[in-house]
Amino acid sequence: MATPNELTAMRRAIAISAQGLGTTSPNPPVGCVILDSDGVPVGEGYHLRKGDHHAEVNALTAAGERSEGGTAVVTLEPCNHHGRTPPCRQALIDAKVSRVLIAAMDPTSRGEGGAVVLEQAGIEVERGVLEQEALLVLGPWLHSLRTGRPYITWAYSVGIDEGRSDQALTELRRTHDLVIRRDGAVEEGVPGGHGEDSFRVPLPPLGDESRKALDALNESGARTVLIEGSSNEAARLLADAVDRVIIDVPGTRPSFSLTGPGAESAVPGGFWLTDVKPSDSHVRLTAERATQDQ
Repeated sequence: MATPNELTAMRRAIAISAQGLGTTSPNPPVGCVILDSDGVPVGEGYHLRKGDHHAEVNALTAAGERSEGGTAVVTLEPCNHHGRTPPCRQALIDAKVSRVLIAAMDPTSRGEGGAVVLEQAGIEVERGVLEQEALLVLGPWLHSLRTGRPYITWAYSVGIDEGRSDQALTELRRTHDLVIRRDGAVEEGVPGGHGEDSFRVPLPPLGDESRKALDALNESGARTVLIEGSSNEAARLLADAVDRVIIDVPGTRPSFSLTGPGAESAVPGGFWLTDVKPSDSHVRLTAERATQDQ
């Protein structure tokens, strides 16, 4: 069972893994923390983009010889195949760590899987450590693998100038692989963030068929897509595939008379309200597509 110190390390790994959102796709955003033999953090790392070192290698590099006999705490099962980089499970074996804690298992792992190979090398492996918390970052990537399409967020405003650009919206763009702007333009959330030869931006228009549009987005390497604006044609085209909505609702006085139909802040049917955040000018609602158990 994971110790309190190891749980703290896993939450740190989850936190730093989020820094790869918007650039790692089609690879997953992963974080890793190395503890020495006394349980002291000595290195950490995360995956930035395909072709760059993975989280485990970056963390082991930072830890150096202090990783020997220590523990690797990683948000996703270490990879078990040669791609653009060597398999991470081998890097952990070569570093002579004695224990590996994994939050989520990798459904793309080749052969018997990285965790099994680590165990075969005599390394203790614990699976499912804070898995639900790790899914806050890894969830959209895993969703994309299950569905064969990107995780889609639709962000729009109700009764607010849709042309405005606040800091929260800018940050939202940066956590998505692709952004479909109000005029139909498609661009990277982080311009140039995915590097070369591993990702491409599909040329608009995406077409007038939902499946073809989703295929074009998926084939680009995108795992997350942001649609901006209530009047965006892409929102209508992909309405049945939207997984999350983020709605900015204008603020009001404590007592406010409704002169129109009102209730414009209502979450669309089929979605489940998951977060409410007020600001000086508006309230931001977040809702996810409801599942049967909700």
